[in-house]
Amino acid sequence: MTERPLRNSDTAKLLIAASARSDVPPFMVMDVMAAAAKLEASGTHIIHMEVGQPSAPAPSTAIAAARSALDEGRLSYTEALGVPSLRARIARYYAERYRLDVDPRRVVVTTGSSSGFMLAFLAMFDAGDRVAVAIPGYPPYRHILTALGCEPVPIEVSAQTGWALTAEALIAAHRRAPLQGVLVASPANPTGTMIAADTLGELIRTAEAAGIRVISDEIYHGLDYAFPAETAARTSANAVVINSFSKYFCMTGWRIGWMLAPDPLVRPIERLQQNLAISVPTLAQIAAEAAFEGIPEMEQVRQGYAVNRRVLLDGLPRAGLDRFLPADGAFYLYADVSRFSNDSLDFARRMLEQAGVAATPGIDFDPVKGAHFIRFCYAGSSADMHAAVDRIGRWLG
Repeated sequence: MTERPLRNSDTAKLLIAASARSDVPPFMVMDVMAAAAKLEASGTHIIHMEVGQPSAPAPSTAIAAARSALDEGRLSYTEALGVPSLRARIARYYAERYRLDVDPRRVVVTTGSSSGFMLAFLAMFDAGDRVAVAIPGYPPYRHILTALGCEPVPIEVSAQTGWALTAEALIAAHRRAPLQGVLVASPANPTGTMIAADTLGELIRTAEAAGIRVISDEIYHGLDYAFPAETAARTSANAVVINSFSKYFCMTGWRIGWMLAPDPLVRPIERLQQNLAISVPTLAQIAAEAAFEGIPEMEQVRQGYAVNRRVLLDGLPRAGLDRFLPADGAFYLYADVSRFSNDSLDFARRMLEQAGVAATPGIDFDPVKGAHFIRFCYAGSSADMHAAVDRIGRWLG
């Protein structure tokens, strides 16, 4: 019996069918940004509080270094792990900020923190491995793990746990079904909450004693208000630390970040980088190295965030939003809107269309309880923060 030839339409469906691993939820904040852009195109003034992106430019030192490199002309590939001088400068940064001695050979330069997470997940885990993440939490953690065939294991945080992962909650999840990894973030997105140094150390030691590998997301370090952020590198050389120039150094569009990798993982990560990306964009690496000389500028920007934070903490309760999580660090405020809606997506849509304020629905960060929350980013101008409070107050009033 001969097989029936595929019709053209059948062939087309087979050829263009998306893989199962690509079936991940959208990163909803990008959808909000697109909706805001459409309103702006029609002439509506929008206050942007949806994207976690500084409104300030990169340090002037970084921009000057990039201009100089462009004037010189040719930009070649670099070593897969990054320009040696940049790796050495990042290692020196740990001595300056944390008083830690870090071997530059353990530093891996990445295309933003997103590339760092992908490299870390690929180097540390196999398909089917279970990796704990806090809920609410940054959605691409879960989505990247899923696309790579791993299983993200949500652990709900609450007021009882200080809105952060705890050693007790991690071990309880591990006992229910073994975990191969855990991802920790302090300051965290979307909550802005932080983990105290002793609590973070206990969490890391407990995880490693149970055979659970640790990844620490530290991309909001430097943006702390309640107390200084601690690096996982102080507790363990086995933890993978991921950081970025995007937030503190205001270099989102430059797509440049870094990792601290345990010695045994450096070569595997290098092989992955060689094959997946060859190297990180050279111009961004040149600018990043010079960015460290712009820290005084960045400290002024940070002071602006602190002012904006206070505007929201004082103003939003008067506007009607009087319940939110501790805003210890980063530049986010995670507000409870259940008094007004049990559908944060609809609340965000109406606030955008009727009040001209763009913010991110909590279901992006917590598919269940996030229906009651909205994330506001306060990395914009102080004038915008005051205007947003006024607009929200009039809208909710």
